[in-house]
Amino acid sequence: MRDYYEVLGVPRGASEQDIKSAYRKLALKYHPDRNPGDAEAEERFKEAAEAYAVLGDPEKRARYDRFGHAGVSGQGAGPGGFDADIFADFSDILGDFFGFGGFGGRSRRQGPVRGSDLRFDLEISFDESYTGSEKTIQIPREETCTACNGTRSASGAAPDICPDCRGSGQLRFQQGFLIVSRPCGACGATGRIVRDPCPTCRGTGRTTQDRRVTVKIPAGIADGQRLRLHGEGEHGLRGGPPGDLYVVVHVTPHPTFHREGDDLHVEVAVPFHIMALGGQFTVDTPGGPLTVDVSAGTPSGTVKTFRGKGMPNVSGRGRGSFHVRLVVDVPKKLTREQKKAIEQFGRTITVDRLEPTAADADADKPFFEKVRDLFG
Repeated sequence: MRDYYEVLGVPRGASEQDIKSAYRKLALKYHPDRNPGDAEAEERFKEAAEAYAVLGDPEKRARYDRFGHAGVSGQGAGPGGFDADIFADFSDILGDFFGFGGFGGRSRRQGPVRGSDLRFDLEISFDESYTGSEKTIQIPREETCTACNGTRSASGAAPDICPDCRGSGQLRFQQGFLIVSRPCGACGATGRIVRDPCPTCRGTGRTTQDRRVTVKIPAGIADGQRLRLHGEGEHGLRGGPPGDLYVVVHVTPHPTFHREGDDLHVEVAVPFHIMALGGQFTVDTPGGPLTVDVSAGTPSGTVKTFRGKGMPNVSGRGRGSFHVRLVVDVPKKLTREQKKAIEQFGRTITVDRLEPTAADADADKPFFEKVRDLFG
C-alpha cells in the first residue's frame, strides 16, 4: 500500500486544510463520471478517498503517523479500506458538480423550505434622510397560490406518491463502486405527482404577485444602508416560513451640505469687513437657520463647530455636529466708492516684504478631505 501522504501529494506536516484541498482536487480529477470505463482512474479515486478517510481524521492520522498502515487497519473504512461516508463532507463539491443528489442513496430534505430573500433599491432625498419618512413600495414576489392553497391540485386533493422514486425524490443507481442518486425527473425531485394540476399556478403551488409594502425610513439613515423587513420576502415551500425583504437606501447628495458620519459640513463665503471687524450672519441648516458669530480678525479657513446640530444618529443616539468653514469673500465687481475705500485702506498699511507661508503637504487636498482629517 502506498503512503497516504504520497497518495494525496502533501508533506507529513500538512495542515488539515491542505489535506482537504488536495483530496478535493484528486476526487474531481479521477471521479468516475469524468473517466468512464477507466479502471485506473477508479482505483486512484478509491485510493485518494481511503487516504483522506485516515488523514482527514486527527485521531486516525495520529495512529497512522505512529504505526503506519497497521495502526489504522480496518478503522472506519469499508471493504478494501474505502469509506463512502467521507463524501458527506463534500456533497456541495462532488455531488452538485457532477449533478448527483447525494452519495450512498441519501435523499433530499422534503420538509418545509424557507422562502427566498428579496432586495429593493430605494432612492430618497437628503431632507428625507434627515427627518425620516415613510415610503410605500411595490414588489413582485412568489406567493402561495390562493386558488389551490399551495396544494398544486385543482381539486385540493393530496398529490400521489411518485411511483418512480417511491416518494424519495431521488433515483438510486450503481456507478462503478459507488451508489449514487440523482433527482427524480418524473416528480421534479419532490417525491409527489399531482394528477390534476391547478390551472392558476400550473401545478407549482405558487404565483407571482405585486405587493405594496410600507417602509419606515429612520431619521439619520445614510447612503448605502439597508433596512430588513422580516417576513416580506417570497413565501416558503411546503409550509416553510417566508424570506425577508432588504431595502437598500440610496440618498441623493445635497448641493450644499456634505455628510461625514453624523457630522455635516458647509463652506460659507463671508464678506471681508465681517472677518476683519467681527459680526454675525445666519446660515441655513437642515434643522433650520443657525446664527454664526465671527470674532474680529478671524482668518480665512476658520471652522466653527456647532455640536448637536448635525444629522441625527440612525440608532437614536443623539446628533452629530454642524461645521461651518469661513472663507473670505473677494468681490469680483466693485463700485467706484468701494474702490476708493479699499485704496484708502491700503494706504494705511505698509508692506515692505511678504513672507511666504509654510509649505502644507495637504494644500492640494479638497476642503472636505482636510476637514475629515481634522475631525477624525
